[in-house]
This record gives sequence, C-alpha cells and structure tokens, in this order.
Amino acid sequence: MPPRPTRTRILDAAHELMRSEGLLRTTTKEIAKAAGCSEAALYKHFASKEELFTGVLDERLPRLGATLERLRDDPGAGSVEENLAEVARHAAVFYAETFPIAASLFADRRLKDRHERAMREMGVGPHVPISRLDAYLRAEQETGRISPDADTYAAAALLMGACAHRAFAYGAVDGPPVPLDDFALQLARTVVDGIG
Repeated sequence: MPPRPTRTRILDAAHELMRSEGLLRTTTKEIAKAAGCSEAALYKHFASKEELFTGVLDERLPRLGATLERLRDDPGAGSVEENLAEVARHAAVFYAETFPIAASLFADRRLKDRHERAMREMGVGPHVPISRLDAYLRAEQETGRISPDADTYAAAALLMGACAHRAFAYGAVDGPPVPLDDFALQLARTVVDGIG
C-alpha cells in the first residue's frame, strides 16, 4: 500500500491533535512530528496554523459546507423544511466537533485576536455558514417558497445559533434532552413557520 500523501498526513495529525489538545495548545511542531514530516514540509502545504485549522474544518468536517452550497445552487428541490432539517443535523454535528477544538482560544485573548485576524484575512470564520444559509434562503425566497418580507439572514442566524448552542450547552453534560433528528426537524419546522 503506497504511503499517504504528506498533506493528508498533516491534516489527519492536525485534526487529531486539535481535537485532543485544543487549538491553543496544538503547535505546528507537534503536528509535523505526528505527521512524520518536518515543520518546513508542513509550511509547504499550509502557510499558518490558522490555514491548517481551516483545512481541518473544510476537509475533515466537510458536510455542512457542501450541503449549504448544494442547497444554494438548487433552490426549489425538496421541501424547505426538509432542507433546513438536513442543515441543522449537519450544523449540530459540525459545531459539536469543532467546539472542543476552538474553545481553548477563549483562554488567551491575545491568541484569540490573532486567530480572528487571520480568519478575516482568509475570508473565513463563523459568519460563513450563516451567510451561505442566508444565500440559500434568499434563493428560496425568489422561488416564492419563502415569504418576500422574511428576514432570511435572521432566520439563518437563528438556526445556526441554535445548533452552536446545542454543542456548547450539552458538551459537558449527559447529552441533549432531544435526539439530533428530532432537534433538527423541530428547529427547521419552527424556522419555516416564521418565514414561510
């Protein structure tokens, strides 16, 4: 079996270390060591730790972004409620998996500010899923399946915020009171009732 490409090994190592140690405590030196390469090799593939973090989110947890893009590009397919329930399921899992990675940033304000600056420079960050969902909802608004006076950005922010809150609120306890599929469907139904 041929060896895995260096970039793949780096992303795998980064994902595992960021999940177990958090973004703040994970260094590029540790990632390179775990990937079996030099730090110089790591920097041939990723310009910064923030770019590596983004790579982990995009390539190791890709379902949310891909789902939002697919829906935006194909308004009118499926029901809006079903589509939003799918988004909510993926978003809840995405946030549950990313929250432990990023939470450590809140322990060091200086590093958190640096991380946020880097994210803005790359044009990525927590606003992107909300913007992508807003784009889908506006496309559905154009098809007439959403009220013309509905605030699609507010609806997108509410849905994504509820999914992020689920990850935050239930990460340290026995688990959420409502199973994921029920949560996603109830949330989607509530949003659709408000904008339908």
